Amino acid sequence: MPGSDEQPVGIDELLERVREGYERIEAQEAHDALLAGDALLVDIRYAALRERDGLIPGTLVVERNELEWRLDPRGSHRAPEATSHDLRVVVICNEGYASSLAAASLHQLGLRRATDLVGGFQAWKAAGLPVTS
Repeated sequence: MPGSDEQPVGIDELLERVREGYERIEAQEAHDALLAGDALLVDIRYAALRERDGLIPGTLVVERNELEWRLDPRGSHRAPEATSHDLRVVVICNEGYASSLAAASLHQLGLRRATDLVGGFQAWKAAGLPVTS
């Protein structure tokens, strides 16, 4: 904002700040939550990465630029899975960076249980959890 004395924040500091606002989860915990029906896993990776590396079975694929519109329970373009602000959403990107910013954005929409996967899809795959091509 013009005239503001506040210094710009770098991306590393921004990530640290947004991650303080919620508890991130590890791959095994996300897998367990998916199997228990306690979480909606949302893959925001772009198509080329999904085609290259595969998909986590049972995830909802939503391009990052559509995420807020598809997950806002009051939104006119919401996904059928976006049933409530109490929905536990686990956002998954490739390595766990963009997903942190996405989860923070979902918190701003009132999805207070939104979180992201530490290490992203690559951590899921490294843990030997299910992936389909």
